[in-house]
This record gives sequence, C-alpha cells and structure tokens, in this order.
Amino acid sequence: MDPVRNPFAPGAGSRPPELAGRETILQDAEIAVKRALIGKPNRSQMLLGLRGVGKTVLLNKIEEMAEHAGHITSFIEAPEVKSLSELLVPKINQALRKLSSSAQAKAKAHQALRALRSFASIFNLSYGDVSMSVDPEVGVADSGDLESDLPELFVRIGEAAKAAGKAWTLLIDEVQYLRQADLAALIVALHKISQKDLPVLFFGAGLPQVAALSGDAKSYAERLFNYSAVGPLLSNDARTAIRQPVEDEGERISEEALNEIVQRTNGYPYFLQEWGYQCWNIAQGQQIELADATAAAGHATRRLDDGFFKVRFDRLTPKEREYVIAMAQLGPGPYRSSDIAAALGETHQSLGPRRSQIISKGMIYSPSHGDIAFTVPMFNGYLIRNYVMNTGNDQGIPSTSKG
Repeated sequence: MDPVRNPFAPGAGSRPPELAGRETILQDAEIAVKRALIGKPNRSQMLLGLRGVGKTVLLNKIEEMAEHAGHITSFIEAPEVKSLSELLVPKINQALRKLSSSAQAKAKAHQALRALRSFASIFNLSYGDVSMSVDPEVGVADSGDLESDLPELFVRIGEAAKAAGKAWTLLIDEVQYLRQADLAALIVALHKISQKDLPVLFFGAGLPQVAALSGDAKSYAERLFNYSAVGPLLSNDARTAIRQPVEDEGERISEEALNEIVQRTNGYPYFLQEWGYQCWNIAQGQQIELADATAAAGHATRRLDDGFFKVRFDRLTPKEREYVIAMAQLGPGPYRSSDIAAALGETHQSLGPRRSQIISKGMIYSPSHGDIAFTVPMFNGYLIRNYVMNTGNDQGIPSTSKG
C-alpha cells in the first residue's frame, strides 16, 4: 500500500485517525463545556491511565471542543522541575488579554490583570508586558501563600470570563508531576470557583496515582473531580480503530489480520497505531492480510523498543534499572514490594527511597497498598527481551536472574 497515504500516526500526543471507544468521555466533556457557558455548575474532570492510552489526545480534543464553543483555553504540560505558578502566569496573562478585548469584560479583565501582577510579583515570576500596563491590586493574591492567592486569582479570571459571556478552560497534562503543595492550591482554587458558580472548567490528565495524590492533597478532592479511567480499548473499539482508517483510504483489512493486531496490542491505542502503521507499509495488495499483521510484529516491536520503551528506561539510574528489571523477572505484575525486595536481596524498607524515586519519575505506581506496577503497558516484556534474556546488553546491567 502507498506509504504516503498511511493513515496511522504513532507518536506522542498524535491524534489517531479514529478516536474509537472514547465517546462517553468526550460527550461528558462537551456537556460540561456547554453548561459552563449558560452558568450551570460542573465538576472538574481528571483523566487517569497508563502511558500510551491517549490521555493527551483526549485533552487536545477537549481543548478543541472548548475553543469551538467559545471558551478561552489554557493548556499546560506539567514538567518535573517547574512550579504551578510559573506555568500558570503566562497562560493566564494570555487568557486575560483575550478577555480584555470584550467591551463588557474590559473592567473585570483589568481587575484580573492587576491581581495577576500582584500574584506574579509576590512569587517573583516573569509574565510578559503586563507589568508595564497595570498596577498591582494591593491585598489581592499577594499574601505569598499559594493556597490563599491562587483562589483569589481564579475568582478574578472567572468574573472576567462571566462578564464577557465566555468561560475559561484550564487543561493540565501530566498532573502527577505537580508538587503536592501546588496540587493542593489548585484544588482549593477550583473548589472556590465551584462555590461561586463561575464559568471556569478544569480538565486534567495523569497517571493512575493522581486520584490518590489529589485525595492526599485535599480530602474533598474526590467530591470535586470526576475521575475517568482511560484504559485499553475493548475488542470492538480496537478493531474499529484499525479498520475505519484503512477503509477511509479505500483499502481493506481481513478479519484474521484484525484479530491478530488486537491480540498483539491488547487494545492499547499507541500500540494499535504502531501495528496499523507497520501493517499498511508491509501490505502489497489492496487488503491487509494475516501474514502482513504477523510480519508487522517484528517491525512494531523494534520501533517500540527503540523509542517508546527505551526513552523511559534511559531516564533511570543504574540502581533504579536494577529495581525495574527485578520487577519484570517476577512476571507481568502487579508486584508485591516484598517480593521485589527478596529478589534483590534487600529489605522492603531499604528499597523505599529507590522505589519513591522511580514513582516520582512516572515509571511505576502503586495500584493498591503494598503493590507496585509499571505505568507503561508491556514494559516488563521489553525488559525481558533486552535486559534479561540478553545479558550482554550495552547498558552495563547484568541479569538479576538466579536461574
């Protein structure tokens, strides 16, 4: 088949040609977006799932929906090294500039810009040219306590959006990387907005541990957010995600090939895209056959090993790599922390700091007390292929196998 017309696009945050199986999440988001514009209350929404399930794709789609409905949007990807205030200030400045163009909202937007200057000044943050045009509003968002100041700033933004007949939608990806104090302040700010029925929406996305992190930050978080699980696609949805793009290009795929792809990928969206991409390029006729799907496995696995998996493994220190390899040798998981300790010949307590550091890097999480699992689907298979079966690897990490 013509590789130029290949409809599949495996990549970080790349939108698949067919968003199958996510209709409920998108419908809920669309309802929330429309309700905000008519002054109806909404819960904030948090999308939770492993790597490669399409959380970022969904956030991007929700942002697009919000903009189309008339919202002012601010999209942030939370890195591990920046504070929430650093991330928010330039985005809020942009949002308020847009709101200030409305004659009805000009006064409220000006007040919000003054509050923003107070906020940025107290936290020593740079925020563009706003410092040249407005004076700070003394006594508003300038205490230096983020849990006090952020709600006041959000209220000012919400009031400006309401005056303009619009809504402000804040979207944050990789929520698990927010510091606990920052996450707590965000939750307090969203709670204040909810109490005042202001047109501000929040959509977040993160790894499964975000629900627990939110609850630890503020006990009422479970009543503030709708937590939507974003997992692998069901069989019919996975098949649609492959078949529909192929047929949209005027080509075909056999049922046997579809079954093979769904079985190989376990329905994980990123892997489906990779398999679809390889199958299309391998197929010689106008239909993808079982032989094409079988041959695609080697190409797809190598691409995943060299990119999707390796880039995450490379972030780990040698001792952290030793820990995750020991996990993989115990099977597909989840894993008991005590079993990992036994495999490494150490105590559960002595491994605590190492385990916490790997969690903070977003590689593993705790699905339940005492259990550990990978945040990357099929990561154990990658480790077995490259660092257990192949003991002569170029990472300098010997196999921990005792066999």
